[in-house]
Amino acid sequence: MSNIPYVCGFIPPHVFHHVAGHSSGTVAAEARSTLDHMHAVREDRTRSLIAPVPSANPRRKLRNVYDAGHRRSLPGKLVQSDHRSLHPDQDAKEAFFAAGATYDFYYQLYGRDSIDGRGQRIDCTVHFGDHFANAMWNGRQMIFGDGDGRFFGRFTAAVDVFAHELTHGVTQNEAGLVYKGESGALNEHLSDAFGIMVKQFLADQMAEQSDWLIGKGILLPSVHGVAIRSMAAPGTAYDDPLLGKDPQPWHMRDYVRGAGDNGGIHINSGIPNHAFYLAAMDVGGRTWPVLGRIWYQTLREHLRPQSTFQQFANATTRTAGDLFGFGGTIQTAVANAWERVGLPTPPTVLVPSRNHPPVPESIWAVSVPPSAHLNN
Repeated sequence: MSNIPYVCGFIPPHVFHHVAGHSSGTVAAEARSTLDHMHAVREDRTRSLIAPVPSANPRRKLRNVYDAGHRRSLPGKLVQSDHRSLHPDQDAKEAFFAAGATYDFYYQLYGRDSIDGRGQRIDCTVHFGDHFANAMWNGRQMIFGDGDGRFFGRFTAAVDVFAHELTHGVTQNEAGLVYKGESGALNEHLSDAFGIMVKQFLADQMAEQSDWLIGKGILLPSVHGVAIRSMAAPGTAYDDPLLGKDPQPWHMRDYVRGAGDNGGIHINSGIPNHAFYLAAMDVGGRTWPVLGRIWYQTLREHLRPQSTFQQFANATTRTAGDLFGFGGTIQTAVANAWERVGLPTPPTVLVPSRNHPPVPESIWAVSVPPSAHLNN
């Protein structure tokens, strides 16, 4: 297990750079202000990590929601926890609910006890900064801005955004994926994949019923777009004169190379995102009992800090065979999805090793607790 700290933002910096470079006055100033806020969080991460969040007794959900009061100091004033409620506003209530829903998703489905797997308290801060238009994981907690009121609204309004940021903490504790290049894009992909599954889980949606949009609830009506990312159709989430056009590719032939955005981590994540979508649509039904188990086990057992796309494709395909049968419909769907995005798995991955005999496919028909049972 790794515990490498890193700071992750939901909205990539290139979006705000584009706004600042294609506007003037207040609009440009607010974009630069959000970039400044993001920089401040990164600069402060060392100090914030000195006092780690204590672990609770195992299998006990604990959440703290703080209000930064539009300042940059963390964590802020405690306004809601599992023990008391001190006049929380809408943002705090949304964050508290999303923390509980995401905890329940990981615990009920995969037996994971919070961010670190050992009952870590889930801390999040709302109303961070002045018109801060982002949500972030800073290595120990979630941070949510109010939005700029022009392009982005409340970042607590979309449960997939919260689950995305919390999953960065899970990835940090399990694989410590380096936050640049392909490993960084895998880091972003995992957060999107589990973010969309939490959203689907709450709505009890089948794969074919989902909109497959990440961050749909935070864009304001003035924006020409539907979300921040689309797993079904990367590159089509938005096309706005000031925000720019969604730059995500869906195939390795269009992989973006460069130093911006830590090597395009929020851009190239569209490739594994689309593979996940293709596999989900091929398998059908609910995503979390099948693909969720495959992706979660791969994260825990096979990823290393500098894992590549190809290594992840190979590992998920082999894990699909380990869990649901080699040469069966589940493994075939995963392998075909990776091939369609330009990452074909070698034939040796598609057959069991001596340590992994074939598993009957009937094992994948697991029961799923309905979202009505969530205790938030």
